[in-house]
Amino acid sequence: MNRRLTSAVDVAVRHGIAQRVAIGSRNLFDQLATALTAWVAAARRDDLTGLRAALGPILRMVLLGALAYGAYRAARATPWLMWLAAGAWTLAAWRAGAREEPCVEAPETTPQERPAEAAVALLREVLGDRPAVHLSEVLAHLQKHGQGEGWKVADLRARLEALGIPVAPRVKVGKVPTRGVRAADLDRHFPTGETSPSPVQVDAA
Repeated sequence: MNRRLTSAVDVAVRHGIAQRVAIGSRNLFDQLATALTAWVAAARRDDLTGLRAALGPILRMVLLGALAYGAYRAARATPWLMWLAAGAWTLAAWRAGAREEPCVEAPETTPQERPAEAAVALLREVLGDRPAVHLSEVLAHLQKHGQGEGWKVADLRARLEALGIPVAPRVKVGKVPTRGVRAADLDRHFPTGETSPSPVQVDAA
């Protein structure tokens, strides 16, 4: 019996470690992708048009490609660098996954209401009459009203997707494409007549 109990505990510990590293890896990847996307997009010249306006982003993409190729060649030439990189990533993912992900849930609802109703109402409030909104803007709106303290975009995205709310990976608002929600997707999955017309708070569990 003691052996079985010890084995069960070991499995639970390993599962907890793997889950924390997996969550942290996803958070790190999302942060890195968002930062690089914004960095590339920021090079676009608003005072120019056509190809000249896009030269900045193109050059930055070429630079990123060159850096990736250089890292690949370095890893091929010195294989132990892969172990070093893997260890550094695992450590960073462990730290990034330290906080348990908060849950975005609707407040108390009647049996006829769906759990996603509060989140949809919030998104419609932030969207206004625009066709799309970035998750970073939604998160800023939440934190401005005292909610989502310590959250990151990856936290909000995970909870919205858990509620069945579609999150697009490349939503273009202004000139920056990144993760966001489109009004058309909300209308398709949550028709306006089925959600409350007034904004509702989205609280962490």
